Amino acid sequence: MLFHHALPNKTVIIGAGGHAKVIVDILLHDPHVELVGCIGHDPNANVLGLRVLGGDELLPELLAQGVRHAFVAIGNNARRHALCKQAEALGFELINAVSPRAYLATGVTLCQGVAVMPGSIIQPDTRIGSYSIINTGATVDHDGNIGTACHIAPGCHLSGNVTVGDESFLGTGVSVIDGMHIGEGCMIGAGAAVIRPIPSYSLAVGVPAVVKRTLLQK
Repeated sequence: MLFHHALPNKTVIIGAGGHAKVIVDILLHDPHVELVGCIGHDPNANVLGLRVLGGDELLPELLAQGVRHAFVAIGNNARRHALCKQAEALGFELINAVSPRAYLATGVTLCQGVAVMPGSIIQPDTRIGSYSIINTGATVDHDGNIGTACHIAPGCHLSGNVTVGDESFLGTGVSVIDGMHIGEGCMIGAGAAVIRPIPSYSLAVGVPAVVKRTLLQK
């Protein structure tokens, strides 16, 4: 008896910078994905050998050619969020990029367009919202709730029952104690230790983390 395997999903990477490089590296190892190229500003460039096809104006044409899947590989949270919504509105299905060297425990929920980098650990019953990044070596412990278009930077460690609001950025090496709530649109400076709740649209830095100012809301 012959078994017919489904063809890999033709997928375009939206973005062509350093973050895209890590995403391409992950997806090159995914047998379910066939990368067709990147969307970026320099059509003469390439990302790990993957050609930059041109700008955003090519997306409808790619869709018409049968490229139905995309991954938005942009580091800036607000920009990534907007581009993900645009790609979905055009008709693309956003895939996840999950490194085989990450650990996802039982009961983890990943929404659409999520990046999970090598060395990261996501513990049981944690939810990662759409378009979010769990970067290299970051850990999110049990019962976490990471919102939409967040970025948990390399080496962050979130204890159990931590909530992070939409579009918040936790810089490299941030530590968060059990049960903390970080609001939406926050920026937590590198190396900070969050031991108190952080209100939405706050810039917080230091050990322990202290709110320095309120950020502009969209």
